[in-house]
Amino acid sequence: MSKNLLRHETSPYLLQHRDNPVHWRAWNAAALTEAATLNRPILLSVGYAACHWCHVMAHESFEDVETAAVMNALFVNIKVDREERPDLDQIYMAALHAIGEPGGWPLTMFLTPDGKPIWGGTYFPKQARYGRPGFIDVMRRVAEVYADDPVGVTEQASCLTAHLSAPPRQDRTAQLDGALLDQAGHSLLGVMDPELGGTRGAPKFPNFPLLDFLARSAERTGRVDLTEAVDAALHGMTAGGIFDHVGGGLARYSTDPKWLVPHFEKMLSDNGLLLERLAFAVPLDEPDHLFRDRIESTIAWLERDMRLDNALFCASLDADSDGHEGAFYVWRRHDLDELLTEADAGFIAALYDISAEGNWEGVSIPNRLHPHPVLSEAEDARRRRILQTLRIARERRPHPARDDKQLTDWNAFAIAGLAAAAFRLDRSDWLALAVDAFAATGTILQLAGRPVHAHRAGRHIGPAFSSDLAALAHAALSLHRATQDTAYIDEAIRLLGLLDSHHATGDGGYFFTADDAEPLIQRRRDRQDDAAPNAHGLAADALIRLWSLTGEDRFRAEADALLAAAGGSIAANAFGAASLLAALNLRIRVRSIVIVAPNVEAAEPLRRVVAQNWRSNWTLDIRTDGATLPSDHPAHGRGAIEGRATAYLCREGSCSLPIQEPAELADQLVEG
Repeated sequence: MSKNLLRHETSPYLLQHRDNPVHWRAWNAAALTEAATLNRPILLSVGYAACHWCHVMAHESFEDVETAAVMNALFVNIKVDREERPDLDQIYMAALHAIGEPGGWPLTMFLTPDGKPIWGGTYFPKQARYGRPGFIDVMRRVAEVYADDPVGVTEQASCLTAHLSAPPRQDRTAQLDGALLDQAGHSLLGVMDPELGGTRGAPKFPNFPLLDFLARSAERTGRVDLTEAVDAALHGMTAGGIFDHVGGGLARYSTDPKWLVPHFEKMLSDNGLLLERLAFAVPLDEPDHLFRDRIESTIAWLERDMRLDNALFCASLDADSDGHEGAFYVWRRHDLDELLTEADAGFIAALYDISAEGNWEGVSIPNRLHPHPVLSEAEDARRRRILQTLRIARERRPHPARDDKQLTDWNAFAIAGLAAAAFRLDRSDWLALAVDAFAATGTILQLAGRPVHAHRAGRHIGPAFSSDLAALAHAALSLHRATQDTAYIDEAIRLLGLLDSHHATGDGGYFFTADDAEPLIQRRRDRQDDAAPNAHGLAADALIRLWSLTGEDRFRAEADALLAAAGGSIAANAFGAASLLAALNLRIRVRSIVIVAPNVEAAEPLRRVVAQNWRSNWTLDIRTDGATLPSDHPAHGRGAIEGRATAYLCREGSCSLPIQEPAELADQLVEG
């Protein structure tokens, strides 16, 4: 048997394991053929480059000669990067849940030679401890059971696979209306921590789909408690240690209920979603608001540390550096004393909770969770200057590894976040980053006219998953809002057409994989959100916005069919269906704001009013220089009155009287 073959791969995660004594293979036909030829079960290990516990298991077991010898003797060993192959990760994570085990990474699964799940878990220590069985013991037991009763094991694995592949049951139907939204909002508010923000307890994940739905519900109902829940979460995560106050950007999650101690890995997807949520939450009449500062520092981090020469963004930064989790990000008081004057060291230490005793394992994670006075303009300038000094000094430390593969859906989230921030805060430089990245998705992340899922070192992983196409459509419409270039509408239509052509289930949903993708033991069709909104919620939102922008009823019909098919899922699990609930909110309340003007400059005062008062249920369409609206749009044929910029507010086939004064438009928008 040939040895470790991961040296031939491009995934940074797989390349981390290329020197292991384990005879690793990537997931491919050759590896499966080898398992079938040898009649050996497969040991599947799924993880990702920034995963701390993946590194722990690697150091304990995969780099260990004794453990590797057992693996090589008993199994065909396959490594998978979950970010590169989420289709495989979804299948085998679902199998783990089906056998009653909690999920997480690293995911360790034992499979039949043809890929059916036998049994599994997550992290296993080399030797049994903390109530967890030892990895060597587990492997030997699985191999023993398979050798003693291969037929029985295969039959059981086939039953588990059949269970996973069964069509989702629709045990409940739901009336898709405001009452359902009210009920879901009330239910989800009950899981929120009203003081610390986020969901109750620990660990605390940002959960942006949930925050987006609660924010839209607050707009629809005017309920202060919903607004406060969203603000508490955003304040907690952007004041806590989960946010990198020195360099910008949000870590994956907080291990404690206060948002203080992060799991230090930074993911592109989380930060793109953070930007979008903060952009819609920041009050524009407060130039020194916390959210504005976090938007600025996060975008600076994206541009400085995550952007590649091809204009796309990297996937993640590792949690570990120099062999220790968080080492790059924590501080000791004497670090400040060595770098700064006594006065500056005392000032920044008090502001960011950096002390001699530390706030976590003897070191300090910078945070702003403790009460502190409002800074004057001069004090804030001092704060920024000192943080810049710390950031430059921090660059001399060993850096976390960077996973520089480019993921289509994660880049789309970053593009949408940048476009939203540029739109709200009027930053052409941020918009240029988004425009350039989206253009790169149309070249680097495409193959034969169709998006792929991932790219690195000239190699593509594809075709795109449903999440890629839906997220790209969302990004395109975000760019249209910011640029008013109708080419982005056309691109959103094309992307959703590909989603329908290659992923439609035939009953109002989408398969995760394309119809011409590699055949696996299952084509999943999950509608539940995870850390990011599900493709179904993103697609429904995009279809409704296209209907509002074009007036074409086919988009409304597609959105209605998608929401109707998901009705049972929405009613049964509001927490997992937050993005679909947000789309339903939009479907009920969508409004089109049309501005017709002789030129861009004339439209600007009205456009700025819209940006300043932006609500999630609006779409914006600005037509200048004689450009006309689509023939199906309710405002088709309406123009600029007496050559002056004129706004129309439209809904369900009818439009308001013309509005030309910015103050009058602001009043109309505030009144809803």
